[in-house]
Amino acid sequence: MAQLTTSGRAPVLTFLGGTGTVTGSKFLVDGGGARLLVDAGLYQGERRWRRLNWEPPPLEPGTIDAVALSHAHLDHCGYLPALVRGGFTGPVFATSGTAQLAAIVLRDSAHLQEEEAVSARSGGWSRHDPPLPLYTAEDAERAIALFRACAYGEEIAVGEASVRFARAGHILGSASTLVRIGEASALISGDLGRSRHPLLLSRDRPPAARTVVIESTYGDRQHPDEPGDHSLMADAIRRTIKRGGSVVIPAFAVDRTEIVLLALADLQERGEIPDVPVYVDSPMALATLDVYRDPVHEQEIQVGAIERITRIGDLRTAHTAEESMRLNNPGRPSIIVSASGMATGGRVVHHLKHLLPQARNTVVLTGYQAAGTRGRALQDGEREIKISGRYVRVRAEIVSDDSFSVHADADELVAWLDELPEPPESVYVVHGEPDAAEALAARLRAEADYPVVVPRLGERVLLD
Repeated sequence: MAQLTTSGRAPVLTFLGGTGTVTGSKFLVDGGGARLLVDAGLYQGERRWRRLNWEPPPLEPGTIDAVALSHAHLDHCGYLPALVRGGFTGPVFATSGTAQLAAIVLRDSAHLQEEEAVSARSGGWSRHDPPLPLYTAEDAERAIALFRACAYGEEIAVGEASVRFARAGHILGSASTLVRIGEASALISGDLGRSRHPLLLSRDRPPAARTVVIESTYGDRQHPDEPGDHSLMADAIRRTIKRGGSVVIPAFAVDRTEIVLLALADLQERGEIPDVPVYVDSPMALATLDVYRDPVHEQEIQVGAIERITRIGDLRTAHTAEESMRLNNPGRPSIIVSASGMATGGRVVHHLKHLLPQARNTVVLTGYQAAGTRGRALQDGEREIKISGRYVRVRAEIVSDDSFSVHADADELVAWLDELPEPPESVYVVHGEPDAAEALAARLRAEADYPVVVPRLGERVLLD
C-alpha cells in the first residue's frame, strides 16, 4: 500500500483495518492539519489476516498526531505497542474505563507475544529464525504511558479537529467516536452493545454526523429473544458433572468473564446447576474484575450486578502458572473459566490440550468465534485442532451458548442508525465477516435513503 501523506485538502477517511474481516480495526481521519487514528486493532483469526500485523504500516507511525480508542478489546487496541515501536509518540485518548482496561490487555498481549516467541524457538515449530514477538513488554508500557483519560461527551482538540466519545454499551468504557473537522463529521461506532446488557447501562443515543462508520459483527443475524436464557449451558453443565467431567468455558477476560460468572451465580441460585468449584483461571480477568468494581465506574454499571457474582458457592481463583496447571486434572468435577474467548492464546489453550481428548469433559463457547480461530474450529465440529505445533483429538462435548453476546445484532445495529438525530449522508459498513457486512449493507440499502458502502482495505473517501 502506498504511503499516505497529509495535505491541506478536504478531510479524508482511510480504512486501514476492520474491512473484509471482524478484527484489526483502524480508521484514519486526515485533515484539519492533523492525523487522527481511531482504533489501533490487532488482526486475529485466519493466518492471511494475522500476517498483516507484521506488514510495514501504510503510513509512518511518527506522522500520526493522536489515537482515539473505542474500547479495550485486542482487535481495537492491540496494535498500539507496534505503532509506538514504529515511532508514534502522540496522545492516546480513551475513556477512563478503556484506559484502565487497555493497560491490562496490552500488558497481557505483550507477555503472550514474548512467551509465544520463546515457545516457538524452543519447540522449533515456527517458520521464522529466530521467532520474534510483534512487540515487547517495554513497547506496551511506552504505549500505556501515552493514555489520556477523557469523559464521555468531553470535547478533545486535535489540531483543527475535535473528538468526542459517546457511550456504546459494549464493555466498560466502550465508546463511539465522533470526529469533527470544520463542517465535516464522522461517527465511528466502535463495537455497539445490546439494548439490554447484563452488567452495563444502555448505550447513549448517537450524535449527528454526516458520515457514519458502523460495525457489522452480527450484521446478518438476530440474538435469541431472551438474552439471559442460559439453559443450554446449564444442561451441558449438569450432563458433564453427572459423568464426572469438567466444563471449560473460554471467555474473554474483559467483560465476558464477568458476564459468565454472573450467569453461573444466577444458575446456582435457582438450583439449575450443582454447587461445584468454579475456577477463574485468568490473572487478566481478575484484574479486570477489580476495574469493574472501581467506584469511579459505578455510573456505567447496573446496581448490584457485580455483587451478584459473589453468590457463587465455591468460587476459586488460579493466580500462578502452577495453580493453573493443576486444573488440567482437578480431581473432581469443576467449572473452569479461562481466557481467551476464541481460544487463540492464554491459559485456556493448555486446558483444551489436556481436557479435549476426554469424552467426559465439555467446552462451552460463549460468544462470536472468528474464522481461523480454535474456537471456530471447535464450533464447526473439527475433530482435531492444532495446539503448539501438534494436533489434539476432540472427544469432549462442544456446546455453543449464544446468549452471552454483548454485540448488537442486526436489528439493534439498524435501531442505532435510526436513533441518529438526522439521516447521515453516507454509511460505511465495517468490522464484520464478508457475509455479515454485505447482509447489513443490503438491508440498509433497502430500508434507508443514503449511500451504503462496504469499503475495501486501504480505501480512501472524502468527508467534506
